[in-house]
Amino acid sequence: MTDTPKSTAAPEAAQNGAAGAGTTGQTPQEQPSLRILGQYLKDLSFENPNAPHAFSQEAQPDIAVSVNVNARPLAVNDFEVELHLDAKATTADKVAFAAELVYAGTFRLENFPHQLLHPAVLIECPRILFPFARQILAEATRNGGFPPLMLDPIDFAAMYQRRMQQQTVGEA
Repeated sequence: MTDTPKSTAAPEAAQNGAAGAGTTGQTPQEQPSLRILGQYLKDLSFENPNAPHAFSQEAQPDIAVSVNVNARPLAVNDFEVELHLDAKATTADKVAFAAELVYAGTFRLENFPHQLLHPAVLIECPRILFPFARQILAEATRNGGFPPLMLDPIDFAAMYQRRMQQQTVGEA
């Protein structure tokens, strides 16, 4: 199972320098905010190459699932985050079904400290998108004639940490 997040661009933080209402000249510390600007299905593919023979298989299929996350900046505080889900079921070395899904969202992240922006984009944003992508994948497999593929929750924080460790090792 491949579950390493990929970022096509490292999100950069913007420095907000809004002056406070008082006369001290200090800026008030605003709370970080994450807003969903939109979410959408970018790509969906479902293949049932051995139908109708795939339905008569009595053996439990082997199902392989891979998860990837990509992010790219759209504006100073806006990012597009893509959640890629690939699932393939095989029985006796024959493909029962193959499904590929890219579900994305645009997010506005404001007042995040620079060191927390990258993890927020690659952990929190996919966590928000996942339930919707999971439902689409379940419906696609059900509509393809199979039981709905119900993915277990994904630990995007652990995925992010593994990816950062791999990058650190790769740079050493």
